[in-house]
Amino acid sequence: MSTLRILGGGAAHGLVTAVSPVFLAATGVATDGDFGAVGGMRQRLLAGERPDIVILTAAILQELGQAGLVDPASIRTIGRVATSIAVRTADQTPAVSDAASLKTALLAADAVYFPDPELATAGIHFRKVLQELGILEDLTPRLRLFPNGATAMRALAASQDRQPIGCTQATEIVATHGVRLVADLPAPYGLSTPYTAGTMAGCPSSIVAAQLIALLAGEETATTRLACAFSPA
Repeated sequence: MSTLRILGGGAAHGLVTAVSPVFLAATGVATDGDFGAVGGMRQRLLAGERPDIVILTAAILQELGQAGLVDPASIRTIGRVATSIAVRTADQTPAVSDAASLKTALLAADAVYFPDPELATAGIHFRKVLQELGILEDLTPRLRLFPNGATAMRALAASQDRQPIGCTQATEIVATHGVRLVADLPAPYGLSTPYTAGTMAGCPSSIVAAQLIALLAGEETATTRLACAFSPA
């Protein structure tokens, strides 16, 4: 049995996991995915790593296409992903509908879980939000940083803190048992990030890789994308 290797942002993990059994049944081809902070995945590709399929933010995939690493003609839009607030499943729902209530909820937390503020899309953005709210310094001792959103959410789910809160991309929240999505970050701090998929330039499995990308992006899986927290582009 042949296998397609995927390198993707953490936002795509849940969708690929959901779609892969359908693809395997239809084609006999399995998938082997590695997912994490998009900045880290970009670095790996620039350093020479060569998967079959790349699923990253539209901006990074466009850059990789211009650099000749990804076939520009193969790129398809998957959808947009919001950066959102999460709590443990059994915790009370904090009010985060505007800047004031978001600030109050974050200051009330005894631990704040989120992904790498240098390499992860949600982490980079959330640190800016904390700065703009004027609470980054106050919260620094309570910040819990992780390599990507999936690991941050698993840690939040297992947390023994009194009143923790988390922030990452919505897709990583809904894919993690033990946490639940409260709401997207409110205006003016909302972030909706477009994700795209493409094949590596010169990919020897480009035909079957294009089939998987078509499935991930096509009408057949539109309901699955919504369930995984991808909104239409």
